[in-house]
Amino acid sequence: MIRTYKFKLYKSKRLKCLHELVNLSAEIYNHCIALHKRHYKFYGKSLNLYRLQKHITRLKKLPKYAHWNNLGSQAIQSITERIDEGYKKFFRHENKRPPTFKKKRKYKSFTLKGFVGYKLNNNILTINKRNYKLWLSKKIEGKIKTLTVKRDSLGDFWVLATALVGNVKPANRATSGKSVGVDFGLKTFLTLGGRHLTLTGKEREIESPLYFLNSIGEIRKLSRALSKKKKGSNNRRKARFDLARLHRKIAFQRDDFFHKTANMLAFEYEYVFIEDLNLNGMQRLWGRKVSDISYGGFVNILSYKTNVVKIDRFYPSSKECYDCGYVYRELSLKERVWICPNCGNAHKRDNNAADNIHRVGTSTLAGGIVRPTMPANAVDSRIPCL
Repeated sequence: MIRTYKFKLYKSKRLKCLHELVNLSAEIYNHCIALHKRHYKFYGKSLNLYRLQKHITRLKKLPKYAHWNNLGSQAIQSITERIDEGYKKFFRHENKRPPTFKKKRKYKSFTLKGFVGYKLNNNILTINKRNYKLWLSKKIEGKIKTLTVKRDSLGDFWVLATALVGNVKPANRATSGKSVGVDFGLKTFLTLGGRHLTLTGKEREIESPLYFLNSIGEIRKLSRALSKKKKGSNNRRKARFDLARLHRKIAFQRDDFFHKTANMLAFEYEYVFIEDLNLNGMQRLWGRKVSDISYGGFVNILSYKTNVVKIDRFYPSSKECYDCGYVYRELSLKERVWICPNCGNAHKRDNNAADNIHRVGTSTLAGGIVRPTMPANAVDSRIPCL
């Protein structure tokens, strides 16, 4: 099991050295991008990773590039590996464009592997014989695999330590065998489902906070103020920090909501069933509202707090009647309540979807750890072949 710990560094004059290392990482990154582009232009194929790493090693011995030695060799290897992976994804058509140049101001981080290039003793991080104090809010468990020093848009530094630990069960996680189906929505963030639940009405719904959309007026105001400032001026720098500070506040609010909601589900239910949503398709349809809700980020947090089971994204959870299994394919997104043409029962769209997700999810668990509310053969007969 892999865990990532995030700590903030204390502000001090020494952080200037970390700024220089991040800028140096950007310089090496852009140099590698230029080499890749030149190699592809001459030979019509991408540059091999190991040839690039050997070339960088030779460059560091030259006086012109001697300052590259200030950045650890593991960090340089991480840069070349990230670029190589970006080109592979581009050629596999997973990314729309290949890696490109980045401005130093927008470059964010460098990564050190294992225990090479740094020392971490309690709350003291040592890099290049300089000590930096961090807010050690939680003890790091397990063996550290990577350590990333990240600079945010406000110039603050964060340390992200990725550690390999055993299969440790999170504290307070439910072990009762209780399960719940979860349906995501745009107006309602989560709808809890399962006919075994005693929750009714609003108790089954968790409203979406929409932190970004609620702050859109202030964001526009600060964006207009930034656009009016002269480029390169001190006032423009202050305006940029004001806007970045607001965006960071929104991100922190969203993360706080995600963790509290995930903890609530993890303390109550041992299994959470969700749909495997096509987030890219949803993004194209509904734009920034999907980004504001950030389903993917919530599922990542929920996954390491409890057992998350995904069901097939093509299963018509909203269109299938929970009571008789009839699939109402003409159901539109505008219809929030519908009546089954077969049995005549009325269904709230989201509640019906959550109940169906729970039923199908329980049927997929091996060994009958959580028993479905209906016989397995009845459940299977209702799932259409798509």
